[in-house]
Amino acid sequence: MVIEMSQTPKPKPEMTGLWSSGEGWQKPHIRPFGNLSLHPACSSLHYAVQLFEGMKAYRGQDNRVRLFRPMLNMNRMLKSAKRACLPSFNEAELLECIRKLVEVDQEWVPYSDNASLYIRPHLLALLLYVILSPVAAYFSTGAKAVSLWADCKYIRAWKGRHRGLAKWGELWASICAQYEALDYGCQQVLWLYGDDHQITEVGTMNLFLKMLSIILDLINMTLYWQSILELARKWVNQPLAIKHEWFGSGTACVVCPVSRILYQGENFPVLRTALHLASRIMKELTDIQCVYDSHAHTH
Repeated sequence: MVIEMSQTPKPKPEMTGLWSSGEGWQKPHIRPFGNLSLHPACSSLHYAVQLFEGMKAYRGQDNRVRLFRPMLNMNRMLKSAKRACLPSFNEAELLECIRKLVEVDQEWVPYSDNASLYIRPHLLALLLYVILSPVAAYFSTGAKAVSLWADCKYIRAWKGRHRGLAKWGELWASICAQYEALDYGCQQVLWLYGDDHQITEVGTMNLFLKMLSIILDLINMTLYWQSILELARKWVNQPLAIKHEWFGSGTACVVCPVSRILYQGENFPVLRTALHLASRIMKELTDIQCVYDSHAHTH
């Protein structure tokens, strides 16, 4: 055993006033990418008290960089912080910090309709920071439909779960199931709940079912569900030549069709006709994000 004593030992604190809420958030800084330095007693390391958001910046046809409905992310992140008893913040001020960060690093936003700049705000105990990374298509299959492994062996949803918030300390539970799905030749997990195997979500995405011209949104987990439901309501009186279609939706994949489900050892095909609705929604969202039409006001 090697014992190394501190050359500058900390003074022992007084027994009164051991805890203080401090002076609030410090001035935000944009700094070079680097490692974090955390106190070994950081609550995130011990109790997983942390949360994050996922959002994207897109380069339009006019070469301008835009965020897609970013205030929805800010609102959800603030709700998540309150739910996790983490420090609150001003949504508009955080969004302005993110806007400035993207402006400084705007050359990292891909010059492509099929790629974007992923933005990850992260509230780690008392540390709030944002990192960026260019991303391409989430699935290696691109826009092709994916297969799902449905099994009640693992549970992701439960009674009393707070819906519509960013996740913290929860995603690790899905990793083992994801590897098992790959072993069965499927790309994602269709999460089931209860003795009657109710459908909840796919991987970390919303799941939408379109049957007989009705769209069913099963869980409010991602922010894209709101945009998709708004589009669906706009199209509700328009004829749709399809009676059966499933697709997932999330920040990473945007829209992802489903081709088959492996359930209790049996394959169930999902696609009955061409992917009319999924492709239509994908095109509409891409047009908005990259400003191909008059929807630019939604940014």
